[in-house]
Amino acid sequence: MDSSRSAQRAVIQFLRAEGEHASQIYRRMKEVYGKQCLARCSIFRCCQRYEAGRVNIKDLPHTGQAHNVTNSTTISVVYELIRQNRRITTREIAVELSINKGTVHHIIHKRLGYGKVCAQCVPKHLSPSIFYTEDIHSLSVSMSISIIYSCTVPHEQ
Repeated sequence: MDSSRSAQRAVIQFLRAEGEHASQIYRRMKEVYGKQCLARCSIFRCCQRYEAGRVNIKDLPHTGQAHNVTNSTTISVVYELIRQNRRITTREIAVELSINKGTVHHIIHKRLGYGKVCAQCVPKHLSPSIFYTEDIHSLSVSMSISIIYSCTVPHEQ
């Protein structure tokens, strides 16, 4: 049985048109849909809307920016911007992509796994392949890492 929201709204609209009261609609739907039934307050709200003249059972579009800004396209664009200029700021990326600065920060640190070393965005977990690349930025990073590594790891005597 289709237990989607729109299917349940269609049932609510039908039963309301037959003259059923909202509490009776809720009891009947709870028997049929069980745990997948809409909440009691949602059913009552739908009944009120249908009484007020609403005929559409689908969700109405919401205003504002979509919350799904962190998609693979945005992540890849942020990655390319950082690869082109390691000293780019989150604010510059946010302005260029027209997204929130917090979203840019989330993409850089959580999705890409980058951290800041000497005001440059670098991967948090560096692989040995970075040490052998020809890229000048990677070369400076690998030199910095080897210096940090030599300072933090005790030498054998």
